[in-house]
Amino acid sequence: MTNDRALGFFGGGLRRRAQAHPAWLLGFEDEVWWSRLAPPALRARAEGDRPLRPVERAVAKDAPDQKALACYGLLLPARDEVRLRFLDGRPVSAVTPVFPEWCRQEAAARGKAALLLVWDNASWHVSQAVRGWIRDHNRRGKASGEGVRPVVCPPPIKSPWLNPIEPKWVHTKRQVVEPDRLLPARELAARGCKALDCVYHDHIPIPEKAA
Repeated sequence: MTNDRALGFFGGGLRRRAQAHPAWLLGFEDEVWWSRLAPPALRARAEGDRPLRPVERAVAKDAPDQKALACYGLLLPARDEVRLRFLDGRPVSAVTPVFPEWCRQEAAARGKAALLLVWDNASWHVSQAVRGWIRDHNRRGKASGEGVRPVVCPPPIKSPWLNPIEPKWVHTKRQVVEPDRLLPARELAARGCKALDCVYHDHIPIPEKAA
């Protein structure tokens, strides 16, 4: 299913509302792992009876770089923009609020009053830390009448995979694959950002107690 069809399936109503309210910013959020070892599914033409096959690589146990990188991503459908923030570990409840807070600050820089976040019910999305972050921001915004209000909009329970940001992951992994060498973690992250035409920011650190 294409981005447009997926967006129309469960995001069309939200998109129309966001378009009707210039002060609202609609975003589809998701997390993804970028493997340095496992190649993405690819197709290629080859001569004879020996088709080209990407090879899964291996690294030493004491290698300094991680085997895979996790990142948070936000698709802004109004302009087909993607924003990425990589992590120094895995997505956990303690660190997840950092990404929507960063997105909220970007929404504020655009003069928005509300950030409509569409994401699934992953444990780190529905955790007490994240619910508390949303509640505190909304409470302060209501009291002051200022700031960007975060509003979580879950996708249909039976079709969470229709998030329109997911095709971005598939296509981008194919664009950044390197057949001749193992990419360092930072180069892989930089390539992903370049392919999606977004700025490569510092990685989000993981708190020691959550590592």
